[in-house]
Amino acid sequence: MHDQTVTQLAAALKSGELSSREITAHYLRRIEKLDGTLNSFITVTAEQALGAAEAADKARAKGDAPALAGIPLALKDIFCTQGVKTSCGSKMLDNFEAPYDATVVEKLNAAGTVSLGKTNMDEFAMGSSNENSHYGAVKNPWDLSAVPGGSSGGSAAAVAAGLVPAALGTDTGGSIRQPAAFCGVTGLKPTYGRVSRFGMIAYASSLDQAGPMARSAEDCAHLMNVIAGHDVRDSTCATRGVPDYLETLDAPLSGLKIGLPKEYFGDGLNVDVERAVREAVKVYESLGATVREVSLPHTHYAIPAYYVIAPAEASSNLSRYDGVRFGHRCEDPKDLIDLYTRTRQEGFGEEVKRRILIGTHTLSEGFFDAYYIKAQKVRRLIRQDFLDAFEDVDVLMGPAAPAAAFDLGAKKDPVSMYLQDIYTIAVNLAGIPGISVPAGFAGGRPVGLQILGTHFAEAQLLNVAHQFQQATDWHLQRPAFAEENA
Repeated sequence: MHDQTVTQLAAALKSGELSSREITAHYLRRIEKLDGTLNSFITVTAEQALGAAEAADKARAKGDAPALAGIPLALKDIFCTQGVKTSCGSKMLDNFEAPYDATVVEKLNAAGTVSLGKTNMDEFAMGSSNENSHYGAVKNPWDLSAVPGGSSGGSAAAVAAGLVPAALGTDTGGSIRQPAAFCGVTGLKPTYGRVSRFGMIAYASSLDQAGPMARSAEDCAHLMNVIAGHDVRDSTCATRGVPDYLETLDAPLSGLKIGLPKEYFGDGLNVDVERAVREAVKVYESLGATVREVSLPHTHYAIPAYYVIAPAEASSNLSRYDGVRFGHRCEDPKDLIDLYTRTRQEGFGEEVKRRILIGTHTLSEGFFDAYYIKAQKVRRLIRQDFLDAFEDVDVLMGPAAPAAAFDLGAKKDPVSMYLQDIYTIAVNLAGIPGISVPAGFAGGRPVGLQILGTHFAEAQLLNVAHQFQQATDWHLQRPAFAEENA
């Protein structure tokens, strides 16, 4: 049962072959059995899940259930969920129960899906390995000595190990696509504003975006049909209509124009990863696509621009955690300054403190113009690079990460960690959509093919990814950890 996709499970529920309670109970047993090793969940809501499953079964019996009613899912622990701990992977929010649901949670509940719990993550979504969590590192089910990627590593690992058929993640600089690549699953980062950020705890407000992680592009399309759309509570949410993302999945790719950014195939790219990506591009050529080299000339500025803009926004967003209104509070503060200082010192981890300090510095008098404003100007150039490229091609393709998953503890230097996002960060700066799909292996660990489109081209990306998955079976591969513990 845990090898089935969301699409297959929905069909089994519709036909009456399976009940939601049976499916939910099966996944809960797997979580109980296996997650002690993986550490992919922070909170498991078993009782609530079984109750929601029974409600979905009753709705199906009446014949008025939505398409995904009864499908189990998991939520990255960054989405506010009423009455459930919402920690953001931080000691700062270890005691916080959200008083309301995020918009995406509301939409999933309305669709009848069943939340199994909240998945582990890098603290406040700051990290590329899921080692920066107050609740400990997550392990990659393909190799328990490897990281699952971050910051949505818990969601990616849970899907890869068959603990849940799909999960939600968030992507600020690659945090859906990179862990999807490392764990051999499919992960979609939508256009900025396509999915509401209301109730999604902010890291960098101009970059954050929620999206689905699942076995296949078809599964991601099912989820996008639920979570995409305008939200009056989010002023950055796009007002344009939402297409049926399933409708165009089977469109042929004949005539598709693919661009390969030369900057994505230079120094620093692992040879086995490059080989897998180029083999994947050959599959597209066999499906009728044409390929040409393109240039994104400002790519090498993406990481420095991002690590000015994102920490600056984080410094502002995280100022609300002061021990006064909610979250961690130090014991016996001597005065207000002591309350602020010790609460934040105790509540935040090292990486979060580092980014707050960087952001505060770049926003300070005398440095705002020199760093923050200049980074925003570079951001505009990066965005224009993509717009220029999409004048000549339909999609861009390249690696999701420069190498396959690295070993736990291998990246001690923060800069070497930041460089893991070299192919993903520019996408967030530009606000365009991107998807990572399994495309092979390097040293026994999964490789992700990243496919990028112009703004609001999610339907095209899902179509392009789906056609690749119809022609290959990389997305059907399962880690030995999941198979041995079936």
